[in-house]
Amino acid sequence: MSAEADSAPLPIALDAAGGDHGAAPNVDGAVQAARAGVRVLLVGERVALHAELGKFPGSAALPLEIVDANDVIGMDEHAAGVRGRTGASINVCTRLVKEGRAAAAVSMGHSGATMASALLTFGRIGGVERPAILTHLPARGGMTTLLDAGANADVKASYVAQWARLATVYLKVLEDQENPTVGLLSIGEEDHKGSALVIEAHALLRGLHGHGINFHGNVEGRDIFLGTTDIVVTDGFTGNVVLKLAEGEARVMFGWIREALSSGLKSRLGGLLVRGPLRGLAERMDPSTYGASILIGVRGLAFIGHGSANATAVKNALLRAARAHEGKLLPRLEAAFGAQAGKIPQ
Repeated sequence: MSAEADSAPLPIALDAAGGDHGAAPNVDGAVQAARAGVRVLLVGERVALHAELGKFPGSAALPLEIVDANDVIGMDEHAAGVRGRTGASINVCTRLVKEGRAAAAVSMGHSGATMASALLTFGRIGGVERPAILTHLPARGGMTTLLDAGANADVKASYVAQWARLATVYLKVLEDQENPTVGLLSIGEEDHKGSALVIEAHALLRGLHGHGINFHGNVEGRDIFLGTTDIVVTDGFTGNVVLKLAEGEARVMFGWIREALSSGLKSRLGGLLVRGPLRGLAERMDPSTYGASILIGVRGLAFIGHGSANATAVKNALLRAARAHEGKLLPRLEAAFGAQAGKIPQ
């Protein structure tokens, strides 16, 4: 291997067999990311991946490499199968990261299997009891970062405090936000409102304010989209409901808009005038904009996308994973937790 190859950035390992639509959108997205300068390891059945790559002229000259994996954990299978299926594509991806041959693992496949594989292969960052899924939702003025979005249905207050710290470092590294604000999702802004979990988590977060966390206080559901805080923390059950509700409402709303703008001649003419702004709004609300959500808190970079992801989502997930590695997100998370060992609940 040449000195130039040795100095090149590590590639991102993509579970190219994962997702509802198989290899096609994964390979398409990988080609787009490679054209943007990201090296990609396509993990999956070699013959099928070669056939997909052959559909893209010039792909042989791109920084793409195929890593053979003949097994894939299907979307309808149980995540528990991860442990015994070492040759499954997601396990090959996380193993490549563990061995230092890839910078991050990205999968649009079985989310439970991806979480299980990452946790089994990487382990947890010291001081983190449970990793969380961190995602972004469009909000007034930009976006709101939400976690946990589904990794942990039953949680302790200490998990929530740890997730606030993880998200704070994440936004500093990937979004250049120096002192992001943290809100705790509740049914009222008052300190005494909420479940026993929320009240206990509020006390922990209040105690950590100024020690690595800029705690705003309780926020309500509407605050997520108003952009009241940069980060909103909650349990994974609630967070996943919020995420699916937001995605579903966006689809319904755009359906209503289409119906309204096609209801008559005047409406259709008006639709032509607002087509550009509406297209921009649709792009801003499209989940593919961010590509995938990070499983934050494990000792490796792992990104989980939608099973229905298109090529744009795959490309953006690969770009985000590359940025996370280049920004040294993982060592910065570990350093932050090491510095806060006496302050963050164990």
